[in-house]
Amino acid sequence: MVLDALGDALRNTLRKIAGASHISPELIKELVRDIQRALLQSDVNVRLALELSKTIENRALEEKAPAGMTGREHVVRIVHQELVNALGESRSLKLGPQKIMLVGLYGQGKTTTAGKLGKYFKKKGLNLGLIAADVHRPAAFDQLSQISEQIQVPVFGSSDNKDARKVVKEGLKEFKELDVVIVDTAGRHALDEELISEMKSISKIVKPDEILLVMDATVGQQAGPQAQAFHEAVGVSGVILTKLDGSAKGGGALSAVAVTKAPIVFVGTGESLDSLETLDPDRFISRLLGMGDLQTLLERAEEVLDAESAEDTARKMLSGKFTLIDMREQMEALTKMGPLSKVMEMVPGMSGMMKKGQMDETQDRLEKFKVLMNSMTKEELENPKIIKRSRINRIAKGSGSDPQEIRELLKQYNQSRKMMSNLGGNRRMQQRMMKQFGKGDLKL
Repeated sequence: MVLDALGDALRNTLRKIAGASHISPELIKELVRDIQRALLQSDVNVRLALELSKTIENRALEEKAPAGMTGREHVVRIVHQELVNALGESRSLKLGPQKIMLVGLYGQGKTTTAGKLGKYFKKKGLNLGLIAADVHRPAAFDQLSQISEQIQVPVFGSSDNKDARKVVKEGLKEFKELDVVIVDTAGRHALDEELISEMKSISKIVKPDEILLVMDATVGQQAGPQAQAFHEAVGVSGVILTKLDGSAKGGGALSAVAVTKAPIVFVGTGESLDSLETLDPDRFISRLLGMGDLQTLLERAEEVLDAESAEDTARKMLSGKFTLIDMREQMEALTKMGPLSKVMEMVPGMSGMMKKGQMDETQDRLEKFKVLMNSMTKEELENPKIIKRSRINRIAKGSGSDPQEIRELLKQYNQSRKMMSNLGGNRRMQQRMMKQFGKGDLKL
């Protein structure tokens, strides 16, 4: 998960409230000290950490809980609100025709981010092209070409042409019919006059709708001064923070950029080209505190699920007609939504429930289950009750697995079917699930 250490520390702190018989001033002061410590350990600016913890303490001690809200819920709500405020405002990129220019220092992840951004727009149904304007770094064009192949979008550039301005002009002509054009520019080890001059000249040619600064979150609190310097040089419209998942300084980068009022439009949360997320402070903090993010989970599901087949699966699940075929489809959909660890952190109460080793083990088990089901006949998938000893031995031999693994799969299936059957008898739950598909009531 993004900012694992900070998230774990904050969730452990809030558990003290959940286990307390009542909310006392002493408990609140202890809570505030723990939050302060967690923020500082995540490299959040000392002054900001002190101001934030003091505000939480004052509000928790002085404000009365609204009607219908317990003291515990009120304190958690205050913590959530103040952490959201500390991140500052964010903004989203429009989903329409536009030209985007990526800038940043050397080694910050611009080229990989160009690919991630390209995949983001492609998933939204837009046609796009990538322009390789980094003509100074060896193999920069080759790297972007490989990425473009992975996401199946065109790239324009040359390993031989060292004139960035010419490459950009020709690339814009090549991609003039496309919805989105992303220009990957060169970087330096420092923001020098040569880099500023090249960025300004490219900007005049591109006339970008967005100039996005790509920064590695490991720079911590130095993210603020960097964002400010680039903004003064070329007028940055937004920031993309990379490597936020593995950075102990991630809290410093987030808070430092927020303080400069440079909006964070995306955060990189992993190495894969799918690991780019819009930064909604409310959703981000909810996940950090273990409160989940069901809205993002639903949006992610909509990207990989066909609405009609999803509704059909839901009907079968709730009516008890749940087969191994349905279970396999669920697993495949879950895999498409991304790593299990990232999916789980969006489910309220599940973040932090399983350690990384357990999460990896569960992911491996799901992959193994799919291999086992691929070795079954259609009859066995539709009617798992017929899978007895002889069939188990045949499936094990065909999939190169142990018979015990097949028994574990069948046990998992029976548990899932039983749970779905129980849901099927819950009328309120039926209506709730079907409402997600916009179909109103469910008639079985």
